[in-house]
Amino acid sequence: MKVFPFKIPKPEYKGLIYQEDHEYLFYDKLHQHEEIQISYIVNGEGSLVVGDTITSYKKDDVFVIGSNIPHVFRSEPKTEEKSKMLSLFFTKDSFGKGFFKLDDFTEIASFFERATHGMKFSPISSEIKDYFLLLKKASKQQRFILLLQIIDQITKTKSTSIASYINPKRYSDNEGQRLRTIFEYTINNYHTPITLEAISEVASMTKNAFCRYFKTRTNKTYFQFLNEVRIENASRLLLNDQNISIVEVAYLSGFNNLSNFNRKFKTIKGVTPSRLRNSHKP
Repeated sequence: MKVFPFKIPKPEYKGLIYQEDHEYLFYDKLHQHEEIQISYIVNGEGSLVVGDTITSYKKDDVFVIGSNIPHVFRSEPKTEEKSKMLSLFFTKDSFGKGFFKLDDFTEIASFFERATHGMKFSPISSEIKDYFLLLKKASKQQRFILLLQIIDQITKTKSTSIASYINPKRYSDNEGQRLRTIFEYTINNYHTPITLEAISEVASMTKNAFCRYFKTRTNKTYFQFLNEVRIENASRLLLNDQNISIVEVAYLSGFNNLSNFNRKFKTIKGVTPSRLRNSHKP
């Protein structure tokens, strides 16, 4: 199933879509679709932007992305092996209007509420992992049963809400293209100095118009978002390479001042870079 920017094709008479992604780099174009997405990372690592927030992903993580939330998976480009992701796509009405409102599903009602802002599950239970691995060879009926089992397990698993703000507006293709261009430029160039003039030019807007545009759609300033992208990359470097110094991590993540890096890191992550690294040492 090919995913188009801000659209996803829906095969006729098919309520549940199963997809496997085997790529060195996952589909890294900002997009949204009506379907709720549940994805299991079999292999790979990178960054995931959901709505106004960036988080990281790694092997054995599970994500739930709600209906029409703009998002993008960006694999770590230095990987030498293919990333693999298994996904299920469905809407709340895929199996009949009001299907999930039946009394039979009251125990999983919270799933749809929590999906609105996206959810991250790490670590996951062995049951969830096993259910995903059964999907490939399962019949259409069995996949539906596995979906219910996955949702049931998810409702019993501790999760982290991803996006703090979701713009209720559904983006047009033209507007989606502009926001996608902004996100792509940021993710590809966060390690370099990015000025307001430069990002405004990327968006083909004046500086004042760009600031209003970005704040309206993400509920944060562009430089708040840029710092989050930088700090997320810094976190991954700190955890993946114990030999690289914190000064180098700061520089590689786009900071040229260590004290500013430490301050921003603690504000966003709640801990200092050294404490984060020490807490994950073998």
